[in-house]
Amino acid sequence: MHVHALTRDFPVVSLTLSQGLKTTEGVPEGIPVDLHGDEFRDAAHRLEAQSSLSLREVPTLEHIVQRYRDYAVEVQCGRLPSAVSELEDSVLVPAAAGKGELANESIESVSRIASGWSRAEAPQGWESTKRWLAWLARRMHDAEGLATTVEEQILKHGLSKVRAS
Repeated sequence: MHVHALTRDFPVVSLTLSQGLKTTEGVPEGIPVDLHGDEFRDAAHRLEAQSSLSLREVPTLEHIVQRYRDYAVEVQCGRLPSAVSELEDSVLVPAAAGKGELANESIESVSRIASGWSRAEAPQGWESTKRWLAWLARRMHDAEGLATTVEEQILKHGLSKVRAS
């Protein structure tokens, strides 16, 4: 399972919040091609049990945003702001969907996480975390700009038949 947010210009469909199969020790697990026929059902059941989002039901926006937040917290243990895209998505996706309260909760969460970053840990391309947070807050409140980006991404990636109901 993967999630791709349409709230920022990106050249390809990305694979964020990916959920891969892992062993009981937490090591990524693959199935050799020659064993696929015998093992794929068991692997599918284990993947479903490990998945942070339901594989049987369409996840709600709230569940997806919470998973973005959880993921960002998990990777902060490495002291790198490597979850910048997921942090941005946790704010911009609900903002684009008109879920202001959820977007506000996310920007508060992002601010708490980013407050622990040193100057050297500012998101790539930004001279400071403070400027990045200010940009993110402005972008969150730019409903027209977010809607335009989403529509452009839908056209760019040929997703016009994939619409939320």
